[in-house]
Amino acid sequence: MKIYILDGGPRKNRNTSAMCASFAKGAAGAGAETETVRLFDYSYTGCRSCFACKVRGGSSFGRCGWRDGISELLEAAANADGVVFASPVYLGTITPQLHAFVERLVFPFIVYDKNYSVIAPKRFETAVIYTMNVKERMFADEYIGAENGGPLGFFERYVTRVFTKPERVCAFNTYQFDDYGKYVADGWDEREKAEWRARELPRELQNAFDAGARMAEKIKKNL
Repeated sequence: MKIYILDGGPRKNRNTSAMCASFAKGAAGAGAETETVRLFDYSYTGCRSCFACKVRGGSSFGRCGWRDGISELLEAAANADGVVFASPVYLGTITPQLHAFVERLVFPFIVYDKNYSVIAPKRFETAVIYTMNVKERMFADEYIGAENGGPLGFFERYVTRVFTKPERVCAFNTYQFDDYGKYVADGWDEREKAEWRARELPRELQNAFDAGARMAEKIKKNL
């Protein structure tokens, strides 16, 4: 049982990577093999509109035909038992690196027939991990949005349609800098940020751990 954790964050050992590590520990403790992939370590682009994945009878029908640094990873993820999409939230949505990967993973599995049929080889378990500078109310109202109409809500709708409904794990009001005095960030109260981090981050990391364990248990039931 293999779970891929796709870390779309640019910084090592910061908020998103910490949440990914906690998820991985929970999944491993429940018997899953996990692999965390830092997407910023790969050289690739988003969809190139070559439409090789749509050519009738083509050798790349139903899979991304563009060859670059993530070609093998796309194939591995498509056949995984579980995939986690993790990202800091920038301007209300996931990073371009994760978005580009998801374009290349999802689009080939949506057929241009009258029903927009889905031909993914596996409907694997999914989860999303978001880390962000805002609090839960703004996240729910604007980023997820009513009827999942916000940018992150729309992203989750595609994940659900092609694979399964993702479990959502979040870290809110994140502590962005080691030294707030070094940056122009007067809009934030560093003391309040530090207090929030001390109070909430352990709980959020535990939520990620528990979500990892739940994914592994779901996979075991379906094997």
